[in-house]
Amino acid sequence: MTESATVAQHGVNTASAVEHFARRLRHETDPSDVAAARAAGEPLTIVDVRSQASFDQGHVPGAIHMPAREIPQRHTELAGLPNLVVYCWGPACNGATKAALELSRLGYVVKEMIGGFEYWAREGLAVQTADGRTRRPIDPLTAPVG
Repeated sequence: MTESATVAQHGVNTASAVEHFARRLRHETDPSDVAAARAAGEPLTIVDVRSQASFDQGHVPGAIHMPAREIPQRHTELAGLPNLVVYCWGPACNGATKAALELSRLGYVVKEMIGGFEYWAREGLAVQTADGRTRRPIDPLTAPVG
């Protein structure tokens, strides 16, 4: 792409923005995309990096529970599993970012599910609890209702 082809209508070079957003999409996903990938049968390994109490309160069905602080000792449990996707509580929690960094340092290819479990549940996606599988009402601010 030439310099002139990357200049937006206001004279700003957009090449760095294109690279920035492409890089983010290589390393981040969101609850809707994870749910769509699962529905399409794509192999995913979802890893919940929150505390035991948080995991017990509710988690993405089928998620492996591996608190972020345990990754250095337990990461070999993930060896050979496809398409790692880590999540924490929500946008105000950087536990998934820390876990993704640690797993990357250990040689794993991993994505962070931005929005975390909070947005998974708010979008009305299936939630696993000790009492079984459930769905919470869709929050109209996060996903279309009806």
